[in-house]
Amino acid sequence: MPVLTRLIPSPVVVDISRGALDDLAGLLADQRISSNGRLAFAISGGSGAALRERFAPALPSADWYEVGGGTIDDAIKLADAMKSGRYDAVVGLGGGKIIDCAKFAAARIGLPLVAVATNLSHDGLCSPVATLDNDAGRGSYGVPNPIAVVIDLDVIREAPARFVRSGIGDAISNISAVRDWELGHTVRGEDIDGLAAAMARQAGEAVLRHPGGVGDDAFLQVLAEGLVMTGISMSVAGDSRPASGACHEINHAFDLLFPKRAASHGEQCGLGAAFATFLRGDREMSALMVQVLRRHGLPVLPGEIGFDEDEFVKVVEYAPETRPGRYTILEHLDLSADQIRDAYRDYAQTIGS
Repeated sequence: MPVLTRLIPSPVVVDISRGALDDLAGLLADQRISSNGRLAFAISGGSGAALRERFAPALPSADWYEVGGGTIDDAIKLADAMKSGRYDAVVGLGGGKIIDCAKFAAARIGLPLVAVATNLSHDGLCSPVATLDNDAGRGSYGVPNPIAVVIDLDVIREAPARFVRSGIGDAISNISAVRDWELGHTVRGEDIDGLAAAMARQAGEAVLRHPGGVGDDAFLQVLAEGLVMTGISMSVAGDSRPASGACHEINHAFDLLFPKRAASHGEQCGLGAAFATFLRGDREMSALMVQVLRRHGLPVLPGEIGFDEDEFVKVVEYAPETRPGRYTILEHLDLSADQIRDAYRDYAQTIGS
């Protein structure tokens, strides 16, 4: 019988450990990504500049480019600046905005990307998508997966704890996103990739059920691995569906309706996941999500991120508009504003203040 299989797009190397950046040049040489250290680094002007001072002496053949922000224009400018050099790879060294700009720039000039995360704020560090601000608000641009992912837990510990908390909310939201994907499969016959769904769900469950906290290396390891696995699950699916359902629609609605007041990506996704799970009727899972989010210092009520009931109702009502064609519990229930208000009050009363 023929052996049927498929190739999974994934990084050549994933190194998540303490001191992982101590010999970045050696790691890339060993993996035949860059034998001579000719690398183009994309960094921020703040923490990135400090990391440059720390690591530049070991990378004498590298060039360093400061990224202005997280817009499509910033990414294009970065690509234009890098294209005149003869590099083996682009290295995005920083948080989500830096890595997304580096992803786009690397794709534009045809070079592989090495993603070096300095915080764990969301699952974009290993996804095939660059999320960048544009004139219409925010866009998602398809890019190749990173060829390597390096996460130094010592560096992660130096970042503000709010970045870790954001990553926790984003990872936990996978559980709700997969349930929405399954709902679309049941109701509308949408194709569902079982492997991608399993990877995303298990990444979320591992974070949800780990007893550790933001200061524990063991927990940071699980969170980092979960975010990487989530990114790979999106590559397997060829879509963001494994990690983006009603939870992310609510997040995007916050961003679009209240761009100057929105909280972090992970805070909004975690809150959205807990509420969407409640709407789905899974009270036990919703209660567990609320318990874990609270334990890690994440919001579970809109008032905890500065929004009142009326504003949250407006967000949930608008949320399906952010992803036309995507089927989640919000599209399935198709609630009116009054019904959303009643559901929210039931949710808030059930979980307690």
